[in-house]
Amino acid sequence: MTKAYTINSFCAAYSISRSLFYKLQEQGKAPKTFKLGKRVLISRDAAEAWQNTLENK
Repeated sequence: MTKAYTINSFCAAYSISRSLFYKLQEQGKAPKTFKLGKRVLISRDAAEAWQNTLENK
């Protein structure tokens, strides 16, 4: 079980495009990311928290 998503795997898991992800990131509405070396990752917890905020609107 993965504990973090790459941007590509996050987008695939949540059925959004990369362009939408980056648009949400510009607006401050994307899940928080972190860097591990050169990779940008999204923790599973951050992804679930992001989904919960969408569901509670």
